[in-house]
Amino acid sequence: MPRHGALTIGAMNVSLPFPGFSSPAAGPEAPLQMLAACHTRVDKQCHTLVRLQAHLPLHGSDTAAQEAAAAVLRYFDTAARHHHEDEEQDLFPALHEAASGSDALGVHALTAALVADHRTLETHWAGLRPLLQAVAEGDAAELSAPVVGAFVGAYRAHTAREDRELLPLAERLLGETVLAQIGRAMRARRGF
Repeated sequence: MPRHGALTIGAMNVSLPFPGFSSPAAGPEAPLQMLAACHTRVDKQCHTLVRLQAHLPLHGSDTAAQEAAAAVLRYFDTAARHHHEDEEQDLFPALHEAASGSDALGVHALTAALVADHRTLETHWAGLRPLLQAVAEGDAAELSAPVVGAFVGAYRAHTAREDRELLPLAERLLGETVLAQIGRAMRARRGF
């Protein structure tokens, strides 16, 4: 039987910390780094989902599965939602304001695509969330592979694009004053 916080995959007891812990620390005083750190946590949550999906057929909704499902729910219900708000309400408008010439066309195209991704991710989450809720409550012993795969694949592609395109663009276009304003808005959104 796996110990608290571990999932068993096949005959292997995998003792990885639940996502959201031991991730790179960055705060609103460094908003771009905070967004990048969130991407690392998203990837850890996605990894937990994949592990959980493999764990459930073998062990059902045991304590480890319930705790993992609850952790994923907490993360995507709060931190991931705040992350999208940070971008759509603060970062994207700041980029639109700062961009000129050919940068303006690129910024508008990129941010429109990322907002569309957010809506797609929300749709995937709406399908996955009730399944995770049932696991967290001990009422279900499986997660749909296509539903988990679609969510994980879409999120990983989205965060990779933000790391590759959005954050370097923001670092190039936004000055310290604007980044400080974004950081204050991020802090207020989280109530600290």
